[in-house]
Amino acid sequence: MAKQRFLQGSEACAEGALAAGARFYAGYPITPSSEIAEILSRRLPQAGGKFIQMEDEMSSLAAVIGASLGGLKAMTATSGPGFSLMQENLGFAAAAEIPCVIVDVQRAGPSTGQPTSPAQGDVMQARWGTHGDHPIIVLSPSSVREFYELTIRAFNLSEKYRSPVVLLADEVVAHMREKVTLPDPGEVEVIDRLEPTVPPEWYFPFDNAMDVPPLVSFGQGYRFHVTGLYHDRSGFPTMRQDEINPWFERVFAKIEHHLNDIVEVQEEMMEDADIALISFGASARSAQSAMRLARAKNLKVGLVKLKTLWPFPEEVVDRVSRKVGRIVVPEMNRGQIRLEVERVAAGRARVLGVNRYDGEMIAPAQIVNAIEE
Repeated sequence: MAKQRFLQGSEACAEGALAAGARFYAGYPITPSSEIAEILSRRLPQAGGKFIQMEDEMSSLAAVIGASLGGLKAMTATSGPGFSLMQENLGFAAAAEIPCVIVDVQRAGPSTGQPTSPAQGDVMQARWGTHGDHPIIVLSPSSVREFYELTIRAFNLSEKYRSPVVLLADEVVAHMREKVTLPDPGEVEVIDRLEPTVPPEWYFPFDNAMDVPPLVSFGQGYRFHVTGLYHDRSGFPTMRQDEINPWFERVFAKIEHHLNDIVEVQEEMMEDADIALISFGASARSAQSAMRLARAKNLKVGLVKLKTLWPFPEEVVDRVSRKVGRIVVPEMNRGQIRLEVERVAAGRARVLGVNRYDGEMIAPAQIVNAIEE
């Protein structure tokens, strides 16, 4: 029977990880994500999993990658400064197509910033933080319930597409408490990675003839190589263009060809809207309140809440920009998602940002003022 609980966002994240089948966590404490590690340090061993506190964030993601190759669903959690340190290994996971989940509970920055204050300044870093062209999936919760649901979704997408997935939360969502009804374990959809159906001598972990090749765990008799270098279908380094180019095309195509499965948004009161709010994370909560205040003033305002930030929901934003005259983008940074909205809208709708980056939440009144301009 489903249980109703009063949960903190970080606790919901931990519960979601366990429900998704996570059995390994490596991390280093950092505000405001430390509660995730603290909870899993107790809960994971009870579920037969492993928890280890590493010496820093670089080694944390390295351990996660190793655990994933060993067959465990693995994750870590951090905040801005630690996320910066993880970027090299994040690139390795993308290049080697290793499933893993990285939770970044954003705080004010840059540098040490304000460790206990909310921000959303890691949006572009989550997409482009590691060097080189690479595919990535980034999700963003705006409530405690969504933190639970999107943690499960992060693991499922990671395993399904053999990709690292970043769960980009913020201090408000991680530390707030809400009443949540969690489903029974049997009601949760859990996706596991594909395993090979061929004998070891026929197995190629980076087979470009397949959309997402199966990934077998180390220790099961399938010998293969893993490297961050350009590699052939067996995983060994190569400089042959006829091997590099098909691999590059496939690792992007496995994401780009499945946008309908990966990209998720939530629309509210958009049917008759002539002004659209596009927001994410904790800022979407302020946007929702602002929409209701504006509606009370007979302003036709709707909301598009982005649950997937990357790949960017271009099709949705393109459709919205053809329908409304103005788009307002509230976010706790200097306009990182607004830049993407402007790019896709291409002048069809006027795009206005409502921004704060001083460690404080955007108030609904600020958004209403922008709507009324």
